[in-house]
Amino acid sequence: MKILKIDHIGIAVENMDNGKNFWSDILGLSFEGDETVAEQKVKTAFFPVGESEVELLESTSPDGPIAKFIEKKGEGIQHIAFRVENIESALAELKSKGVRLIDEIPRKGAGGAKIAFLHPKATSGVLVELCERG
Repeated sequence: MKILKIDHIGIAVENMDNGKNFWSDILGLSFEGDETVAEQKVKTAFFPVGESEVELLESTSPDGPIAKFIEKKGEGIQHIAFRVENIESALAELKSKGVRLIDEIPRKGAGGAKIAFLHPKATSGVLVELCERG
């Protein structure tokens, strides 16, 4: 498996406008755009930082994964995403090493990326996302 870089850090927020205000108006990061990913019940907003990004995540449904995360842990860092060269190969390698996966098959993420998550029980409590961008 070849990890190319930290692609982004996902931050769960209750209110996207408040989140945008801090990252853009206060810290001065450029707002790159937002997107709703209906399959994941989430609205995302992106703020590039060097070769990586901060991704804000706001739930679009009370039963969405971000809403559940905020209910359990509050707002804050929800995941770290690593860009990989070949996500299918990376998942196969991790599975062969006994790593517990949430997604054995990649799914569509924001920006057209292919994404998959590793289970936090396999990563010392950190939700890790792998992503491949074409």
